[in-house]
Amino acid sequence: MICLGIESTAHTLGIGIVDSNGNILANEKKSFFPDEGIHPREAAVHHTNHAVELVAAALLTAKISVHDIDLISFSQGPGLSPSLKVGAVVARTLALGLKKPILGVNHCIAHIEIGKLKTAVKDPIIVYASGGNTQIIGFTGGKYRVFGETLDIGIGNMIDKFARKVGLGNPGGPIIEKIAKKGKYIDMPYSIKGMDMSFSGLLTFAADSFLIKKEKIEDVCYSLQHNAYSMLVEVTERALSHTGKNEVLLTGGVAASKIFQGVLGTMCSERGAKFNVVPANVAGDNGAMIAWLGLIEYKAGRRQEINETEPDPKWRTDEVEIGY
Repeated sequence: MICLGIESTAHTLGIGIVDSNGNILANEKKSFFPDEGIHPREAAVHHTNHAVELVAAALLTAKISVHDIDLISFSQGPGLSPSLKVGAVVARTLALGLKKPILGVNHCIAHIEIGKLKTAVKDPIIVYASGGNTQIIGFTGGKYRVFGETLDIGIGNMIDKFARKVGLGNPGGPIIEKIAKKGKYIDMPYSIKGMDMSFSGLLTFAADSFLIKKEKIEDVCYSLQHNAYSMLVEVTERALSHTGKNEVLLTGGVAASKIFQGVLGTMCSERGAKFNVVPANVAGDNGAMIAWLGLIEYKAGRRQEINETEPDPKWRTDEVEIGY
């Protein structure tokens, strides 16, 4: 069975083609990174402009005909409503035109399942760190439960906003990580409330520290990363202790950070837990993860009608009943 997956939750439009054995036949994408940050309507226009060419490119890469597709899946939420609607329209158009089944899937769980596919973990605590989402997750009682999460903005969003505020460019993660190598630690806010985290105060403090010329940019970048990642590591360690699990999976776009991988890996090593990182080519938002989750859910018996495919921008990870 072959599934074409459409990812369109935020800045990236991705078209992935995956077979039922987990082979990624194609994973094409284009991302929208304006200097001033993402405007939802502008992102939707970007996705609309590139949808046809990306579908064609994915089919060419996979070396198949559109008629070889057995299933269409798309990211139904959570995400930016205008962007989600573009993906849903493309999915409906393909499903109706080809007379193929359609499934809307949860974007967050797609990140988890592609990570499990590529690392072969069984029952991990998941550190899901991306632009719009930051959650510490574990499977129990038929759902992926959120043990801790951001109370305001996602860690990736925080990093990108800082980079834009101080003039480093966008996306900011790779730039900040490079500059931080020359820095030293300075005191900054460290905000954990129970098992949840807050990044907005850290963002404001870090940006102001540099903009008023109080601190050097390399020290600010180093300390921003240090505190943000340390908060996530602390909550992850608590979740491991609470659940008794012995595996950690790092997934989402921020999983590409070597610094984050290092500190999280060190904690896991000290606890005797197995540490796994989703491969870089499927760490960020991509269509292959949507296609793979679509295949999993379809094989488990889930079905949708066209009138059930309206996007849900606030669809939480822990609202999804896992039937596989």
